[in-house]
Amino acid sequence: MDFEPYRGELVAYCYRMLGSFHEAEDLVQETLLRAWKSRDRYDPARASVRTWLYRIVTNVCLTALEGRGRRPLPSGLGAPSDDPGAPLAPALDVPWLEPFPDARFDVEVRADLRLAWVAAVQVLPARQRAVLVLREVLAFSAAEVAEQLGTTVAAVNSALQRARASLAGVGDAGAVVEPDDPAVRAVIQRYIRAFEAADVPALVRLLADDAVLEMPPVPLWYRGSRDYGRFMERVFAMRGTGWGVRELTAGGQPALAVYAPRVGGGYRLHTLQVFTVTDGRIARNVVFADPRVLEAFGLPGEILPGEFRSQR
Repeated sequence: MDFEPYRGELVAYCYRMLGSFHEAEDLVQETLLRAWKSRDRYDPARASVRTWLYRIVTNVCLTALEGRGRRPLPSGLGAPSDDPGAPLAPALDVPWLEPFPDARFDVEVRADLRLAWVAAVQVLPARQRAVLVLREVLAFSAAEVAEQLGTTVAAVNSALQRARASLAGVGDAGAVVEPDDPAVRAVIQRYIRAFEAADVPALVRLLADDAVLEMPPVPLWYRGSRDYGRFMERVFAMRGTGWGVRELTAGGQPALAVYAPRVGGGYRLHTLQVFTVTDGRIARNVVFADPRVLEAFGLPGEILPGEFRSQR
């Protein structure tokens, strides 16, 4: 039995459940090992290989989630700051939500890998979370989900209804704009030019009035284009100008790998920034500095002078 064709979608499922790409990879490895060990008991008359694997992986995820809290973003923990000079002290004891590195796996559906949706799903009880993802994202039938969870169709339908009510208004498909949409790409390109030029007024003009800037593992976050701009002035004052940027995507959202200039030339990887673009404006920028997150995206730690321009 060849399970490898299912690895990518299983990792995406575990990511939606746990909010951690690293944990998702580990749980999928455990799932495939369990499946291999129990392959002689698989009955093709009862379920497809895919459905059978999802039963195993769901149980693995539910076990992993026992006794755990949610993985938040800073905006989910407290009020925004209005002090652009506040200390940037990381909260390393918080299991922060991580972004999904699109380039690692060919996943057909990415809308529900977006940070805001995964953060919202983290609030749901684990079994409701599983029902929502299995039914709404992966389109399993209520009977299949009941079999996967060892429960009844009525219980599945009830859990789905409660999950939908809890997430009302979150991740509206009509508001989702793909990162390769020309209008989105134009906004991101203007942001790159302004960022590389350390042009804060130009950056601010690209922001929604209530734009959010957050920076896990730092619990500090800002709301509003004014405070966003004030914080960026601090960044450029601290680290100088002449930054380099690479475009990519994360969880179906436009993202930038940002490189700070090094003394003596060249660039060092600084952060991964994941954007939400709505109505032609940047509504949110989640800035990740955790080395494990940067490593998951396979980004080079250093770049030679001139390489960014040659890639455009």
